[in-house]
Amino acid sequence: MSDIKERLDKVRELIKQEEFLEGKGLSNEVNIRIFCYAPEDEMIVKRFNSQITTDPSLNCRVIECDLYKIFLNACEEIDILEAIPDMEEADGKEYLLEQLHSTIGEEEFISKMQYQPHQKGDVLFITGVGEVFPFMRVHSLLEALQPHFSDIPILVMYPGEFTGYTLKLFNRLKPNDYYRAFNII
Repeated sequence: MSDIKERLDKVRELIKQEEFLEGKGLSNEVNIRIFCYAPEDEMIVKRFNSQITTDPSLNCRVIECDLYKIFLNACEEIDILEAIPDMEEADGKEYLLEQLHSTIGEEEFISKMQYQPHQKGDVLFITGVGEVFPFMRVHSLLEALQPHFSDIPILVMYPGEFTGYTLKLFNRLKPNDYYRAFNII
């Protein structure tokens, strides 16, 4: 069995633990955990993601929020999805990115991720981090998410590395400061 599959099996076991669901052992810190993996393992992780959300052996409810799907949905709602390639060609990548981020920011993502009521045993499962880049950066989203999901654990599937102080997407981009999460497995 490959290392990534063994690590994903450990994530499945961790999610089952009451301590994880209650955020115990975190010294009253926010209950945000990051599972880092090599970008080349993306397809294995995607398969795991699709299985974990319907796993009957779990004693919790996994609420998946695929950031890329949320982004596409937001673009469709404001009727710009089809126009994006033409906008990029006409105005350039930087202008397009600036316009998209000013239109679809953290609050728009959070509003699409919100659900009520949060229940004991829920896990907010964030995927699509690499796919949504550069339109949304996960460190910015996590900062904005904290007040809205402080009562349930958040698990981020991250194609890159997290040192405990910085997030480095794809193990190659410039690191972004973020220190309120915990590495798992």
